[in-house]
Amino acid sequence: MSTARVVAAVCAAFTLAACGTSAGDSSEAVPQVGTSAEQSPPPATSSGRLLQFGSEHRFPSGLVVTVSSPNVFVPSESAYPRSKRAAAFGIELYNEGQKPYRISDLSAQATIDGKEIKQVQDLPRGYNGIVDADRDLAAGDSTKVTLAFALPPEPATIELTLRPDATKSTKVVFVGSA
Repeated sequence: MSTARVVAAVCAAFTLAACGTSAGDSSEAVPQVGTSAEQSPPPATSSGRLLQFGSEHRFPSGLVVTVSSPNVFVPSESAYPRSKRAAAFGIELYNEGQKPYRISDLSAQATIDGKEIKQVQDLPRGYNGIVDADRDLAAGDSTKVTLAFALPPEPATIELTLRPDATKSTKVVFVGSA
């Protein structure tokens, strides 16, 4: 084989790789020519987009989640951690899957400008985390969980990340102002 053919074959292989062609089926995004992984945000959901509060998302397992718009409130004196403002989110879970879903597998994390904000426990206001964490959500059933998070004094954009299983990378990110 001539050197020109080898060079052409190598160039063709690099071109295919740069275009994102791969032998396997992957859910990871492949940077395109002229971009870098640092320039493009990581995919937030299995479809790679952020959802507004009030939206619904269906995970491959059949778990459907809907997150309400934030309800901003002043925490009581007994709230922990102490904060002057907090936001509560109603999270509705509906199991369209074939198997029961263990509610304790749900993981929630809230961030503002990439910094994690703390979950607020405020029993007088009814914000005490996932109450039914020890039960399964049967196929066809639904439940609602309410979680609250401490906010800074000024309004900010908050991202609420939900994972149906904290040990896996599958997640959805809801975003909005609070």
